[in-house]
Amino acid sequence: MAHRYRPGRRTGAALLSLAVLLGAGCAALVTQERELTFRPVRETSGWFSGLPSDVKEFYLPVSDQPGAERLFTWYWPSDNPKAPTLLYLHGVRWNLTAHLRRIENLRSFGFSIIAIDYRGFGKSDGETPSEEGVYEDAAAAWRWVVAQEPDPKKRFIYGHSLGTAVATELAVTKGSADGMGGLIIEGGFTSLPEMAKALAPSWLPVDWLVTQKFATLDKIGKVPAPVLIVHGTGDAMVPPRFSEALYKAARAPKKLVLVEGGSHYNTSWAGAAQYRAAIAELFDLPGRAASSGGGAGTTSKRGAVTTAARPSVERP
Repeated sequence: MAHRYRPGRRTGAALLSLAVLLGAGCAALVTQERELTFRPVRETSGWFSGLPSDVKEFYLPVSDQPGAERLFTWYWPSDNPKAPTLLYLHGVRWNLTAHLRRIENLRSFGFSIIAIDYRGFGKSDGETPSEEGVYEDAAAAWRWVVAQEPDPKKRFIYGHSLGTAVATELAVTKGSADGMGGLIIEGGFTSLPEMAKALAPSWLPVDWLVTQKFATLDKIGKVPAPVLIVHGTGDAMVPPRFSEALYKAARAPKKLVLVEGGSHYNTSWAGAAQYRAAIAELFDLPGRAASSGGGAGTTSKRGAVTTAARPSVERP
């Protein structure tokens, strides 16, 4: 019998609830679907112990209209004043306070990091997010990146989990128009309906029932810059086959890094050495990202990378 992927408990329960709601039909369906999709959290993460002193906190308005909603933002500049800038876009449920370790790790790869909470998350304004809403939020942060970094080759976009869909949308729209150096997506999926299919009963037509599409597979081939795709082979929430499909659809130059045993949350540090080497090779960045060397498991720009790693604590 063919193996059927089983999503993680929280993700699986949310998708199953979403499938049932959509199949049955109910009042305020769209709002409930959005709540189940994003599950935004306002509270500070239990393992957050505070920010480093050089992280700047501020609010970004979503638009220039009076009374526009604001996004709570972190900016962590690199010690290297010539470092490229990376826009960090997180996934569902957790706000920025749960992402500090991954942000810290990405910064160690040679980037200055700007990270936002979407509307409805953490200290940001607004209520329940929507697909179009988080696209607008990412675009607002991108305007800040463009204003701060005049060199398009030093502007990068990163997304984790659901943030991979937001990052890809931004890359093919604003990134394409303004210029960018590269896209990095970690723990991504092809589309939300495809994720729901992994759990929903075969008779439920989730393709047309789910309104929040996040159709990354349809867009990844239009990204106007090199693409790095990273996934843990031990991811119990999103199967690595989704990243393999995205890699196949992306256009060169591109690279796929599969972190052996990496989970949905620990991949960036469990496979840090090869992750760093892939960034240096694909994007030709100076400084820390390029100083690590190739290391075992590195292949050409068009090839896949498989890394050996030891899983660690399950946290975003």
